[in-house]
This record gives sequence, C-alpha cells and structure tokens, in this order.
Amino acid sequence: MAPKRPLPRFDVESFLRGLPTKTTAVECRKKSSIFVQGDPAGAVFYTQKGRVKLSVTSAQGKSAIIGVLSGGSFFGEGCVAGQPLRIMTATAITDCSLLRIEKHAMMAALHENHDFSEFFIAYVLARNIRYEADLVDQLFNSSEKRLARILLLLARVGKEGQPERVGPKISHEMLAEMVGTTRPNISRFMNKFKKLGFIYYNGGLEVHSSLINMILHD
Repeated sequence: MAPKRPLPRFDVESFLRGLPTKTTAVECRKKSSIFVQGDPAGAVFYTQKGRVKLSVTSAQGKSAIIGVLSGGSFFGEGCVAGQPLRIMTATAITDCSLLRIEKHAMMAALHENHDFSEFFIAYVLARNIRYEADLVDQLFNSSEKRLARILLLLARVGKEGQPERVGPKISHEMLAEMVGTTRPNISRFMNKFKKLGFIYYNGGLEVHSSLINMILHD
C-alpha cells in the first residue's frame, strides 16, 4: 500500500462554517438516507462526525458499496462538475453531523479562496486515486486480499506493529458488499485472519498492521 500524501494544511471546517450563505448543519440518524440515487444534485456535503456509506444500484437491482467515508470527508461533489442527478446513494452508517453546502456557494468558495480550492482539489485527487486502486484491486486480487485491504483502509493502519480499531462496527454483510463476495466467505476469511493474529476482538474489531502481509503474499 502506497503511503498517503498529506493534504495541504487548511482548517476546512471553520472555513465552511464561515461561508456567508447557504451552508446548513444537518443531523442524520443511523441508517437514514442523506440522498438517493436519482435525486437532483444541488449540494455538496461535508462529514463532521460519523460515517457515511456510498452505494450504487443497477437497473437489475444489484447493489454495491462504493466507499465508506468518515469525519473530514466531502461527498456529493459531482454537482459542482455539472452532474444533474445523484449517481449513488449516501446513507448514514452511524448518527452523523454534516454540513450541507449549496452548489452555487461551493462554486463561489472554490473560485474566491485559493487555499480552499487547493485543499479541495487535493482531496478529490487523493480520493480518485483511492477509487482507481479499488478498481485494480477488484479486477486482479482475490476476495481474501480485497478484504484485507479494506480492513486496513477502514482501520487507517499507520503505526507499525500497533493494532488499530475499526469503528464503528462494520457487519459481515457490509464487508461482503464492499469486497464483492458472499457473507460466508467473509466469515471464513475473518476467522482465518483472527487465527493468524492479524485481527483481534477486544470490545470491537482491531486490525494489526501485519495484515498487509496478506496483500503482499503471492
């Protein structure tokens, strides 16, 4: 896994709260929809607290999870690029505190504030790189390796030799959607990771950095 490039230093939350118009604080309960695929796209959202699931559903009714975002994340920014309708559904995994920035206010802020535009562009590029890596992972890696990578990303493992907690609780059903496999396979892989000492259950799921060996192993 390549090291993450740090985003430019910028107090984005204070900046968004200071926008003169069309920025609204939104509280979402766990499992509630923030927007639904096909809704008009007229605002960008910023996650202050909680986790949000982004998913898509095909015309045949098959669904897939595109990503899970935590605090400090933007989503719904396609409207800034001219996207008229939402191409995915955003759902609160936990109780969430969000900021809703109307499209025209977001575009004005990007045009008028260089520091914010630099931060936002760096954020979007970093996330697009992540999505590209996810696609490569889906195309070329086994389900077991994809699960290992997702667990490392969810836990944000960065301290060598230190286990990091995945919070809030992520169900095996949700992991199965993210990996693109069945729930029984996820349970089998998780039991294997536990026996190998890659993950622990200590009041919650903890992921050890040694799990990266599962990705690197041929």
